Amino acid sequence: MKEQLSWVEISKKSLSHNVSALKERLSNDCLFCPCVKANAYGHGLVETSKILLDAGADWLSVNALYEAEILREAGVTAPIYVMGYTLLNDLEKAWNLDVRLVVYDLETVVKLGEIARSRSGDESLKLHLKVETGNNRQGVEVEDVVSFAEEITKVEGLELEGIATHFANIEDTTDHTYAFKQVDRFKEAANLLREAGFDNFIMHCANSAATILYPETHFDMARVGIAAYGMWPSPETRVTYQNLNKNGFSLKPAFVWKSVVAQIKTAPKDSAIGYGCSYKTTRDTRVAIIPIGYYDGYDRHLSNSSYVLIRGHRAKLLGRVCMNIIMVDVTDIPDIELEDEVTLLGDEITAEMFAGWIGTINYEVTTRVNERIPRVVV
Repeated sequence: MKEQLSWVEISKKSLSHNVSALKERLSNDCLFCPCVKANAYGHGLVETSKILLDAGADWLSVNALYEAEILREAGVTAPIYVMGYTLLNDLEKAWNLDVRLVVYDLETVVKLGEIARSRSGDESLKLHLKVETGNNRQGVEVEDVVSFAEEITKVEGLELEGIATHFANIEDTTDHTYAFKQVDRFKEAANLLREAGFDNFIMHCANSAATILYPETHFDMARVGIAAYGMWPSPETRVTYQNLNKNGFSLKPAFVWKSVVAQIKTAPKDSAIGYGCSYKTTRDTRVAIIPIGYYDGYDRHLSNSSYVLIRGHRAKLLGRVCMNIIMVDVTDIPDIELEDEVTLLGDEITAEMFAGWIGTINYEVTTRVNERIPRVVV
């Protein structure tokens, strides 16, 4: 008997392979910092983080303080870099959790200074200054980095440990002129800091695409995202990799989402299937009911357009995706039985294929699978 209506299998072997393959692209002194925000891109925050660290990751990066808190409670002791905004009222937790914070507004630095002066401990909070180089999200303008850094170092208890930036389009094109303009701006910011007497800081900007393609972007740490999970950042990244005549590098997807057959029934020819009667059978059709739907992350845009795998055969989706149910055609699948295993995503149904069906990117596909669904390491 199955124990769950739906679950996600996470391949430890694939994750470990990806860490090794990506670290081979880095110099020995370059830190490897996989991003585990958004429930580790849907793979399960705690389970996946521990596998990545065991496989050789040096740091972990998260978006929010609550993610760092979950990891600390789970016994993770590795350095954690928090990339997103932290509410002013939550900043004191950063010391308690021993995390690194990104900073890019003076209000945060002022509040951190107040907290640092009120603390009795002698431990410093390590900060990473985000430099604006062309993405126009978080960031301090290049011409302001020195004055901003000076505000940090005025306060005993705050330490400028690193500087960071974020690429705008390195994975969206095969022309990386803009990306390298960003790299030049980043280097300019670093040089201004050194000229002002700052040294020994960590520089980092490389995401998955940059890590795979360009060693000159690696600097002191690579913040790898989707590639750690075995997915290419984009078709353009893969094409660029091939055009650079690189070889010997591969990624292995680690995510397989499964469910079970919850009912088998026959719908006569010319029967309507599901809400809105959007599908009508053209023959007597055996229909399998699968107990997942858009609440679980199986996107409604998949209605009448996707398929699942049962006993190695494709079973076409019939009708609209419901909140908790989909219906598939199993007429031509022999010997199907109640509670047979169903593959919704994984194996031949790649995240890229899934993304194509709903008009999005592979990142969104795995991160949207509901967190309540168990992640099982295999």
